[in-house]
Amino acid sequence: MRQSMTGFASRQGEGLTYSWTWELRGVNAKGLDLRLRLPDWIEGLEAQVRARLTKALGRGNVQVGLRIAAAGEEGTQSLDDAQLGVVLDAMMTIEQAAKSLGLNLAPSTAADIVGLRGVLTSEAGDVDLKALSAALLADFDDALADFRAMRAAEGDKLAEVLTRQTDEIAALVEEAETRAADRAPAQETRFKAQLARVMDNTEGLDESRIAQELALLAVKADVTEEIDRLRAHVTAAHELLASKGPVGRKLDFLMQEFNREANTLCSKSGDAALTTTGLALKTMIEQMREQVQNVE
Repeated sequence: MRQSMTGFASRQGEGLTYSWTWELRGVNAKGLDLRLRLPDWIEGLEAQVRARLTKALGRGNVQVGLRIAAAGEEGTQSLDDAQLGVVLDAMMTIEQAAKSLGLNLAPSTAADIVGLRGVLTSEAGDVDLKALSAALLADFDDALADFRAMRAAEGDKLAEVLTRQTDEIAALVEEAETRAADRAPAQETRFKAQLARVMDNTEGLDESRIAQELALLAVKADVTEEIDRLRAHVTAAHELLASKGPVGRKLDFLMQEFNREANTLCSKSGDAALTTTGLALKTMIEQMREQVQNVE
């Protein structure tokens, strides 16, 4: 079962006079990039959330947010004067910089400012923070399970697409082999003409140099190795798609190898029909590469 790096999950809960909402969002990334927005007054919560994410996920840019509010909101939040000062100073700097560039910014309202992180803080009061943290983490575990389930569902769909694209690449490789065989008569005629030109200019050249030139002509036209490697890459792609665990990086590297062989095939073609097949092969490889970017 493949995992996509794209996913979303949300989970609401309440207890200990608080209510909360967890949200997880994921997109593709080269590694595991975690971005957490959690209240800092619940000590140790971020470390435990980060540890759970690191254990459960292999790759992806994952954003986790927690909105928490106390029942009877009155008296449970206070204005952080120091943070407010920092925010206002930053806003003034930005407005002055924009003005110097001739830009007019829309005026900010008090509601805009108070909604910025850290300006309005919640007070824990006499709540048992350990019990609250445990309740939050229990709901987070459920949200993380939902998140992974969505990534798995997306991964199953992605695997179907990648398998179909791999099969299409395999069909194009077989077509390329047929095209290469069909060009043999014209290639033989062209090779004889090139050989004649070489032989007409052999005066003063040693036999080993002539042999090298003839061998070079043959190598430049032979696409057997490229087709064999492409077949091997198709087999490797099917095996990776059927295997367990994260394979995104391996598939990404394999797509580079696919593209390298397709480029060489086109450069050696010397035949319109084979070149057309080679270009179709490159197009399909690029489409598959785009899909591979979402595989964990």
